[in-house]
Amino acid sequence: MEKARPLWANPLQFVFACISYAVGLGNVWRFPYLCQMYGGGSFLVPYLVMLIVEGMPLLYLELAVGQRMRQGSIGAWKTISPYLGGVGLASVVVSFFLSMYYNIINAWAFWYLFHSFQDPLPWSVCPLNDNHTGYDEECEKASSTQYFWYRKTLNISPSIQDSGRVQWEPALCLVLAWLVVYLCVLRGTQSTGKVVYFTALLPYCVLIIYLVRGLTLHGATNGLAYMFTPKLEQLANPKAWINAATQIFFSLGLGFGSLIAFASYNEPSNNCQKHAVIVSLINSSTSIFASIVTFSIYGFKATFNYESCLNKVILLLTNSFDLEDGFLTTSNLEQVKDYLASTFPGKYSEVLPQMRNCSLQAELATAVQGTGLSFIVYTEAIKNMEVSQLWSVLYFFMLLMLGIGSMLGNTAAILTPLTDSKVVSSHLPKEAISGLVCLVNCVIGLVFTMESGNYWFDIFNDYAATLSLLLIVLVETIAVCYVYGLRRFESDLQAMTGRGLNWYWKAMWAGVSPLLIVSLFVFYLSDYILTGTLQYQAWDAFQGQLVTKDYPPYALAVIGLLVASSIMCIPLVALGTFITRCLKRGDTPPAA
Repeated sequence: MEKARPLWANPLQFVFACISYAVGLGNVWRFPYLCQMYGGGSFLVPYLVMLIVEGMPLLYLELAVGQRMRQGSIGAWKTISPYLGGVGLASVVVSFFLSMYYNIINAWAFWYLFHSFQDPLPWSVCPLNDNHTGYDEECEKASSTQYFWYRKTLNISPSIQDSGRVQWEPALCLVLAWLVVYLCVLRGTQSTGKVVYFTALLPYCVLIIYLVRGLTLHGATNGLAYMFTPKLEQLANPKAWINAATQIFFSLGLGFGSLIAFASYNEPSNNCQKHAVIVSLINSSTSIFASIVTFSIYGFKATFNYESCLNKVILLLTNSFDLEDGFLTTSNLEQVKDYLASTFPGKYSEVLPQMRNCSLQAELATAVQGTGLSFIVYTEAIKNMEVSQLWSVLYFFMLLMLGIGSMLGNTAAILTPLTDSKVVSSHLPKEAISGLVCLVNCVIGLVFTMESGNYWFDIFNDYAATLSLLLIVLVETIAVCYVYGLRRFESDLQAMTGRGLNWYWKAMWAGVSPLLIVSLFVFYLSDYILTGTLQYQAWDAFQGQLVTKDYPPYALAVIGLLVASSIMCIPLVALGTFITRCLKRGDTPPAA
C-alpha cells in the first residue's frame, strides 16, 4: 500500500497557508509605489479589473490542479501529460532561485530588528568622522538612514565588479533566517500548518496598530489625500494596466508551484473555488490596506521634511537680513521673500543659491519601492516618531512575518516534488531533505552578503522570475484547457467537489487569461529588447547617491542563464520524453 498523503488538519490551515504565502513584501512595498506612480485612487480600476480577469481564475486553476492530482508541481503536470513534466521542473527551478535570494531580505529584517533596541536608533544620526571633528562625510552627503543601509548594513562596493568579502554580521543573520525556515518546514504540513496561523495573522495586528498610529501623525492627511485623489488621465496609460496585471500575477505567487503543493494536501472534496476567491480578495484588500498605512507614514515624512526645509529657509533669511526672531513665519514667508527680492536685489541674489525650493507635492511625489521603501523611507519616518524603538521593532517584526510566510511557500514548492519522488524519499527522510535544501540555499545565499551582494540581489529580483513565470502559467492554462481538456477537467472537479464550472471560469481559462499572459510576455520581451544595454544603480560613496552603470558582460551572461535555465526545462523535458518513448517502442525519432 502506498503511504497515505499527509493532509492539513482543517481547511482553515490551508487558507492561512495560502494567505501567508500570497500576502508578502510586495503588498507592503510594491503596491503603494504603483499607486503613487499611476494615479493614486484611479490605479484601483485596472488593479481590480486584472484581479477578476487574471488573478482569481489562475489562482483557482492552480489550486484545482494540485487538489485533483494530489502531487507537487512536477508530478501534477506529468499526470496531465508525460510531456509536461518540464513545466513542474521549471516551477521548482524558479522557486529555487527565489529561495536563494528572498531569505536575505529576512536576514536584513533580523539585522534591523536587533538594532531597533538601541537608543537612539543607529540610523537616526550620522556617526562622527575618524578625527571626531565632525560627521562622516559620506553620511552628510547622503542621509543617516541611507548611510546605515548602504554602509553599515550592506557595506556596499562601488560596482558589481568589486565583489569584496562576505560580511559576517549579515551572514549570521542569513544563517538565522534559514534556521527559522528549516524549523517551520521540518515536519511538512504538521509544522507548517501551525506556523501559518502566526505568519498570516500577526502582520495584520501590526498593520492595524500602525494604521492607528499613522492616522494620528502630523501630516498623515496629506499622504492619504495624495493617495486617494484619482488622476483619471492615468487610465489611458497602458503601463498602468500592464503594471496592475503584473502586480496581481506576482503578488498571488502564481507559477512557482507553491499553490499546487499546498492544495495537494487538501481533502479531495475541499471547496477550492471558494478558497481561491477568498485568498485573492484578502490579498488585494491587504495591498489597499497596507497602502493606507504607508501613505499616512508618507504624509508624515513628507510634511516633516517640508516643514524642516521651510524652517531652514526662515533661519537663513533671518540671519542674512538681520530680521527679528519670530518675524518670519511659514504663513508670511512668500510675501517677505518677494519684498526682500525687490528691496535688496543684490544681497538676495547672493543668498538665493543657498535657499532650497520647498515643495510638499515634490516630497509626496518621491516614489520609492522595494528595499529602498522599507529600509530607507520607513526608517526615515520611524526615527522622527515618539518612542521610535517600539515602532521600529513592530515594523521589522511585521516584515519578518511577511517574509517567512512567503518563504514557507517557496520551500514547499521545492520540497513537495522531492518528497513525492520515490527515488529521493526512499533514501532520505523528510527532515533530511528539508535540511539539505535549506543548507544548499543558505550556502549559495552567502553571495548576497558580500560587498557586491546587493547588486546580485537586484539581478535575481529583476530577472529570475519574470518571463519564466509568465511562460510557465501560460503553458499551465493551455495544458488544462487544450491538452487535458476543459470538459474532462470540469467533470473531474464535479466528481471531486460536487461543483461544476460556470461560464466565468471557462471563459477566463480558455481565452481571456491566456491572451492577457501573451500580451504581458510580449510587452516584457519587447521592453528588454528596446532597453538596449541593461543597467543597474550603484552607490557612489563620494557623492552620497546612486549612479547608473552598465552591467558587465559576465553579469549579462548570468541574467541570460537565470531566464533560460527555467524556461528551457519545458521543451527539453518534452523532447527527452519523446525520445525515450520512441526508443522504448524500438523506433528512432524522425529526422528534422
